[in-house]
Amino acid sequence: MAQTTRPSGMRSILRFLPLPRVAALGIGPTIAAVVLLLIIVVTILSPWLAPHDPMAMSPLQRLKPASADYILGTDAYGRDLLSRVIIGGRISLFIGIAAAAVSVALGVLIGLVAGFFRGADAVIMRMMDALMAMPSILIAIALVALNGPSIGSVVAAITVPEIPRVVRLVRAVILTAREEPYVEAAAALGSSTFKILFQHLLPNTMAPMIVQGTYIVASAILTEAILSFLGAGVSTEIPTWGNIMAEGRTFFRIKPSLVLWPGLMLTLCILSINLLGDAVRDTLDPRLKMREG
Repeated sequence: MAQTTRPSGMRSILRFLPLPRVAALGIGPTIAAVVLLLIIVVTILSPWLAPHDPMAMSPLQRLKPASADYILGTDAYGRDLLSRVIIGGRISLFIGIAAAAVSVALGVLIGLVAGFFRGADAVIMRMMDALMAMPSILIAIALVALNGPSIGSVVAAITVPEIPRVVRLVRAVILTAREEPYVEAAAALGSSTFKILFQHLLPNTMAPMIVQGTYIVASAILTEAILSFLGAGVSTEIPTWGNIMAEGRTFFRIKPSLVLWPGLMLTLCILSINLLGDAVRDTLDPRLKMREG
């Protein structure tokens, strides 16, 4: 009798990691990876790379044009725009990565339960459907209004609307994987439910979750900028790309660079993440490989 085998849990996870293959995906994803890497390095090293204190106000230097001392000029409070854009990227990226990590972790756990336990499936999915029926930006604004403007509040406000999307994706994967012979064999051999869920079923979600995680990071960074631009995001004294644009819109006609520079960085960051996400999806999706073959 033929024995049904499958890769071990850790090996299954590692084989989905696309790092060795990203460089072979084409010039677009490669450039996106380089741009994103530069943005990440600059934001990590921002305390040392920023030429001026991004919080230091100087009324005598307000709205100065670009010069040797202020490469991008200053804002309405005399603060160095370049320093604020560099530091602002650090907060924006942190919010995006944190929101993606939390939403994926919670969504995977809930999706595992919904996909494996038939009795819990209907209850969980109706709750997820109710969340998805509400506009995500309104949920985010309401949560920030309830908890106050802070980084934690913004992360929570972005995470809640993203969880149902992750749950639906994980549930779909588990509904298919639980019928596989190796899962039935594990159950027949007396494996515990915990072992079946986390050793046999969880690795099947790694590939779609890597791709979905990249999209959530990009969406979270954009949502943070929208919330900050509307005045419902991070506290205004904390520089983020959204806050910088929100402060600069009043003086847009006088000095458009107050909005254009943080907007350009936001666009480059989100575009790079989306291009990498598309490239990873094309690499990990076996159906795309079959069509190419």
